[in-house]
Amino acid sequence: MSFSKKIFFAAAAAAVVCTGLFAQEQKVEKKSDSSSNKKSETSVENEYLNDMDGTVIITLAQSDEYDNKLVALQYLETAVENGNKSEDVIAALDQLAGEGINTQTRKNGRLMNNFPDIRRQACLLLGKVGGEHSKNTLKNIAVADNEPMVQAAAIKSLGDLGINENDEVTEAIAYANLRNRVLNPTSSMAFEVLNAFEKLAGNTQNKKAMIDEISYIAADNHYNQAVRKHALDILKNMKSDNSDSSNTKKAASAPAQ
Repeated sequence: MSFSKKIFFAAAAAAVVCTGLFAQEQKVEKKSDSSSNKKSETSVENEYLNDMDGTVIITLAQSDEYDNKLVALQYLETAVENGNKSEDVIAALDQLAGEGINTQTRKNGRLMNNFPDIRRQACLLLGKVGGEHSKNTLKNIAVADNEPMVQAAAIKSLGDLGINENDEVTEAIAYANLRNRVLNPTSSMAFEVLNAFEKLAGNTQNKKAMIDEISYIAADNHYNQAVRKHALDILKNMKSDNSDSSNTKKAASAPAQ
């Protein structure tokens, strides 16, 4: 092969390599730009949702339209996930948690704003907000609501919060379960009752109401087998804990040999 041909092929090979590198760089740049644009759009959206005027959210929550309440919940969920626990956020969640119960809109005697799924989601978000005010709202909903799915959500959030001063929360949960098992025993709600009792047992001074309801759930065939077994396991653990505590106290009070 002549010298000139060698130069020609070397130049062609270099051109191919350069073209490949250029195309690769273009892809990397496009990918980087796309990623940064997505991050930018996401951060802008989150910032907008988090900083949205509280008056607008409350107005949406108070609307008679179901779709407006759903939009309000979406804003509120984003706000709570971003750590926004402002008074406006809590007020809007209070409104939605009591929708159709604390606040009622009627037309020709018919309740128009009974939206259990809205109340349920608001109760779950209040559990994430936390605090004394959320506890009081959730306790009232657990006792006053007539939908097991809403009561279950309120009770779950109460268990997650872990606040039980003077046994007020465990007694409210016990009352809610008593009313439910008499009128409409529901396994899904009983399951959340058991979980909440298990979480709050350490903060409960008088466990009588708690143990009574757990015992009823364990023995009632209206509940499915898994729920009844869960109730029995909790009772056994409580008995074991009480026995350990009693033995510790006896050992501490025994005279030294």
